[in-house]
Amino acid sequence: MTGHIVPWNYPLQIFGRSVGAALATGNACVVKPAEDACLSLLRIAELAAEAGLPEGALNIVTGYGHEAGAALARHPGIDHISFTGSPATGAAVTKMAANNHVPVTLELGGKSPQIVFADADFDAALPVLVAAIVQNAGQTCSAGSRVLIERAAYEPLLERLSQAFGALKVGPSTLDLDCGPLISAKQQQRVWDFLSDAQHDGIAMAAHGEVVAEAPEAGFYQAPTLLRDVPPTHRLAREEVFGPVLAAMPFDSEDEALTLANGTDYGLVAGIWTRDGDRQMRLARRVRSGQVFINNYGAGGGVELPFGGVKHSGHGREKGFEALYGFTTLKTIAIKHG
Repeated sequence: MTGHIVPWNYPLQIFGRSVGAALATGNACVVKPAEDACLSLLRIAELAAEAGLPEGALNIVTGYGHEAGAALARHPGIDHISFTGSPATGAAVTKMAANNHVPVTLELGGKSPQIVFADADFDAALPVLVAAIVQNAGQTCSAGSRVLIERAAYEPLLERLSQAFGALKVGPSTLDLDCGPLISAKQQQRVWDFLSDAQHDGIAMAAHGEVVAEAPEAGFYQAPTLLRDVPPTHRLAREEVFGPVLAAMPFDSEDEALTLANGTDYGLVAGIWTRDGDRQMRLARRVRSGQVFINNYGAGGGVELPFGGVKHSGHGREKGFEALYGFTTLKTIAIKHG
C-alpha cells in the first residue's frame, strides 16, 4: 500500500507519474490531492472505476494537509510515501513516516539555473529561457528561475530577453495568451513580496509583461518579470518564488558559473547552453542537480526520464525505471539444491 500526497500545480501529471508506477508494480494507492486542486483527481478515480480498476486499488482522500495528509503520512498500513511539495512540509512528512520506518520519495522544488555561455545559440535558447519560467505562470518546481549569462554575452542576451518579456501577455485561458493566473491570492501575495523586496533593495527590473485589460479583476494575474544584476546572496537568487519571475546575473568563468549554479539549497534541474562539447560534459558532471539539460530545457522532461533532486530538492526518483524501484522492495532468496 502506497501513499501519495499530490500538490496543486500539476495535479493530474504528478498523479500519473507517481500513482501510475505504484499501480504498475502491484500496489494499492491512497492519494491525498491538494485542497486547491482536487477535482481532476476525483474525476480520474471515477473514470478508473468505470474502466474496471479493481475496488480498493485506487483511493482518493480529500482534506487539508495537516489533517488528511498527516494521517496518511503517519499511518502504519502505508509501505511507501510519495510527496511533492515544500521542503518544510517534506521534512514533516518524513518525520511522521519515520515513526513506522516507511521510506519516502521527496520532490521538494528548486531554484533551477540556466547557464548560458557566449558561444551558445541565442536564437535556440531565447524561447526556451522564456518558456521555462512562464510555463504554468512560473508555478513549476523545475522552473528555470535563474539565468546565468557569461559576461561577454550578458548585455546582448539581456536585451533580447527584455524584448521577449515585454511582449508577453497575461490573461484567462479562454484568450490563449502566454501566461495564465496564479493559483490563489496567497500565492500572488508571495510573488508580490519577492518583487517588493527587489524594489526595496534596488534590484533593477529589466522588463515585464502585460496583464491584458480583459483579465478579470478578481483573478490572480501576475505579469512575468525579468530582474537583472541580482546579487547571488539575495533571496531572489536563492529562494523559490513559484511565480513568473526570472533572476539574471553575469559570470566570468566556468568556475564562477558553477559556484552560482550550486549556490542555493536546491538541486533539481539545470540547463547548460554552449556549443563546446567538452564544456558541456565538464559542467554536467559538476553541477549539483538531479537533471541536466544541454542546449534544451524540459522542466522535468519526458515520462521516460527519471525525475528528482538533491539537497533540499529531495531524494528518490519518479518516472522512468527508477520510479519502479521506489515502489518495490528487493527480496533476496537463497535456495540450497541437493
